[in-house]
Amino acid sequence: MSDSSKGAALITGASTGHRRVLYTTEAVVEGGRAGHGRTSDGRLAVELSVPTELGGDGGPGTNPEQLFAVGYAACFHSGLLSVARGRKLDASDSTVAAQVGIGPTGHGGFGLAVALDLHAPNVSRVDAEDLMRRAHAVCPYSNATRGNVDVTLRVDGTPLGEGELSARQDFKCRLR
Repeated sequence: MSDSSKGAALITGASTGHRRVLYTTEAVVEGGRAGHGRTSDGRLAVELSVPTELGGDGGPGTNPEQLFAVGYAACFHSGLLSVARGRKLDASDSTVAAQVGIGPTGHGGFGLAVALDLHAPNVSRVDAEDLMRRAHAVCPYSNATRGNVDVTLRVDGTPLGEGELSARQDFKCRLR
């Protein structure tokens, strides 16, 4: 049995409910935030450092928030591109930037906040906002974080519903 199928069996045996697991990966970390991590297949190996903002030395390694930002942006952008294809929109030159922040929850422990920002030069503001909402509905990272992590969706740095075109469209709707 391959590592992937062993992992899938372990996850399937967990509380996945009605979902069928299509892919599973595994990563092992030694030393926590100031250690190193690697995937079981050897495709990824990283040194980890604690940012100075979190009391660390700010060393040269990456950190869990950076890794999460890359993973979320990649997954979200794939979902967005799929939605765009389905709607016959040209999002081929688009990018998604993810910002991931960490801080105290105020009731013990720490929590995350995320901002996802779309730059799509070939798509109108209205369509870009629609793509962001639809991608947020299908992205596995969005589904995993919904209700647990504050996620702000933006287009070219402006939160959804606050852009110039959205404001004009909303104004037109109020005039009708």
